[in-house]
Amino acid sequence: MNPILATRTLGDFLDQLAAKTPTPGGGAVASAVGALGTALGGMVLAYSIGKKNLAEHEPTLREASAKLGRARLVLLELAAEDEEAYGLVNELSRLPAGDERRSGLPEATVAAARVPLACMAACAGVLGVLEPLPGITNRYLRSDLAIAAILSEAATRAAAWNVRVNLPGIKDESVRAQIASECDSLLVGAVEVAARVEAACRA
Repeated sequence: MNPILATRTLGDFLDQLAAKTPTPGGGAVASAVGALGTALGGMVLAYSIGKKNLAEHEPTLREASAKLGRARLVLLELAAEDEEAYGLVNELSRLPAGDERRSGLPEATVAAARVPLACMAACAGVLGVLEPLPGITNRYLRSDLAIAAILSEAATRAAAWNVRVNLPGIKDESVRAQIASECDSLLVGAVEVAARVEAACRA
């Protein structure tokens, strides 16, 4: 687990984020924002599970709570993976042109693109969990549910930037095209689902 996100205070994380160091950076922020979305969605579910007027939805609500809990752990792990992946790209790209270790840069760049892509996929999964909840959860927490969706969309949009910034460094055209296509698809889907959740929360 990434100690920056899992065990340090928010203030410590923000201080390190603001420092003149390559990591943590945008990748950690994207994952952190996504994790916040899962936690806020989890709060909505915590205030919905056990309510008599929502008893018929209890199994669905408990399943959704478990899924969001797992997604939060995944996003925290991805924050650590992103830091490692980008750290390696940064290290290899700074080596002299003749250094044989630079041969690992193309592979490292692919990994640096795939980690935020995984963040996008995780957030898409979170949005899928959130979408059916407006009508079956505590109506007094609809603003929180809408914010959870907004955070998940924002995390997806942020992670997309981290995917795309690495694409030019991927030399294999088929791999680059596949990652770009998946990135675009996940982004479009996230925007659409988040909009539907917000609309349902306003109803």
